[in-house]
Amino acid sequence: MNSCIIGIGSNIDPEKNIERVLDLLRKEVRVVQVSSFVKTAPLGMADQPDFINGAVKAETATGADEFRRYLKELEDRLGRDRSQPKSGPRCIDLDILVWNGVVVDNDYYTRDFLRDAAAELGFTPFTS
Repeated sequence: MNSCIIGIGSNIDPEKNIERVLDLLRKEVRVVQVSSFVKTAPLGMADQPDFINGAVKAETATGADEFRRYLKELEDRLGRDRSQPKSGPRCIDLDILVWNGVVVDNDYYTRDFLRDAAAELGFTPFTS
């Protein structure tokens, strides 16, 4: 079984969309723990609503690439518009932050809210 921490964010109907994605994740993978969710200012394009961000710790039997594809498909099922700019508004954004104890998304290092959510889920990065 693989363990991962998935970052979750939304600024289009965020409460509704985050609840929907959490419900689906709980039905489709083993959700171990859910972090707190916090309001954050948008990064990049400032002229958009604030985001709500948090994370979940989950377990899956699939590999990382297959699980990443699953998350993109889940975003599509929830209505993610991929024609919008990368830093633009979105109904849901799902990214693997940590896979089997290893940080796999560089945004982890630049965004406090991601590090805080991962720490809340028990992740401590290895330091030498």
